[in-house]
Amino acid sequence: MSDFTGTWFITGASRGIGLEMTKQLLTSPTTTVFATCRSPATATGLHALKSSAGVKGTLHIVQLDVADAASIESGAKEVLKLLNGKGLDYVFNNAGINLGADFAFDFSPEDLLKSITSNVIGPALISRALYPAIEKSTRKVVVNMTSGLASIQSNHGPKATSYSISKCALNMLTYKQAREKPDLIPFVVDPGWVKTEMGGPGAMLEPHESVSGILKHVSGATPDCAGKFFGYRGNEIPW
Repeated sequence: MSDFTGTWFITGASRGIGLEMTKQLLTSPTTTVFATCRSPATATGLHALKSSAGVKGTLHIVQLDVADAASIESGAKEVLKLLNGKGLDYVFNNAGINLGADFAFDFSPEDLLKSITSNVIGPALISRALYPAIEKSTRKVVVNMTSGLASIQSNHGPKATSYSISKCALNMLTYKQAREKPDLIPFVVDPGWVKTEMGGPGAMLEPHESVSGILKHVSGATPDCAGKFFGYRGNEIPW
């Protein structure tokens, strides 16, 4: 059994990578997970974990919509209250949207704005709202989930313009977080092409494969990781 000791905050935890991450973390009895999602009432997978025989840790399900500033503020306040003065060791800004295969000369301004709101502004506001608890931790790890499509050097071509722009912006946000707060360990991770609602059935990775690699890397993260771009196996990716 892996040791994921500590307090973990995850957005987009009701399905896909977020749900699998919550599941794997809760195999450790010394882990507390704050699993957030837009609609806890319909998050059947999360609620099922509470009664699962494999769950050893503590699970709190919190309502939070990354595209809604008021919801972020409310959700963060609930997490801070539940922590009751304790530190928050790991923040996982996992939730995000990909609205389709648009292009630089054929895109919707509305979709680009929605992508920026969910994929950049949301994680920025969440990290800021949770900072009082992050600051109290001895780990101080902030993981912003990015995409290989955000790597210019990897040359993925013209597809998914709005999504790629938003993830590039998230990468820069993470770099700035690392430089502004040198005692924090913020970095970005590309989970790979995973079989989720976003990734589709043709993807190469099962969620458990991606998540196990991510958690191994993140739980062992050192200050040297701050401001860097990693793959799910801990390999560094070029900007």
